Amino acid sequence: MFYNIAKIIVKLLLLLFFRIEVRGIDNIPESGAFILCPNHISYFDPPLVACFIKRRIYYMAKEELFHNKLFGKILKMLGAFPVKRGTADFMAIKTALKILKEGKALGLFVEGTRSRNRELKKAEPGVALLSIKASCPIVPVAIVGEYKLFNKIIINIGSPFYLKVNSNNKNDSEYLSEISQIVIEKIRALQEEANENNSG
Repeated sequence: MFYNIAKIIVKLLLLLFFRIEVRGIDNIPESGAFILCPNHISYFDPPLVACFIKRRIYYMAKEELFHNKLFGKILKMLGAFPVKRGTADFMAIKTALKILKEGKALGLFVEGTRSRNRELKKAEPGVALLSIKASCPIVPVAIVGEYKLFNKIIINIGSPFYLKVNSNNKNDSEYLSEISQIVIEKIRALQEEANENNSG
């Protein structure tokens, strides 16, 4: 209930302050587990994407956001859970796998953190690791536009796909990062597509 109410309120606010255009919404699976992978340019990204997708998205978020007890409680009520960046956070991985095994949608930023210059960063290994272990598809998303008052922001959603991996290297961090880079390239293609078709 709290999630749905918050979603409606935030969506109305986003529509009030920005011109939102969603493309490829039919690419979101109607049921079953998948990993939603947007690029990351702002703190607005998680609510922006979540508000314009029917499925509930459970986001993996940096641990620091949960340090404030009230804000941390709100995040948990919205389905977010903490991850310690820069480490192999097994608890976060366990939580993410549980979400996927239950057939839910996991939100994960393949870059790991925000890109301050808006350029796509190198992929982290987590997306490939979770996709392989949960045997679920990845849905790439490109967020195109700046969060400036009344600016147009495009959410371009790509087709779900599965990562093909060498089973001998599926636990190798460097190899997983390399495989996760495929997600980055798909997001890049979605960005280019959105820019080419953007009429302003």
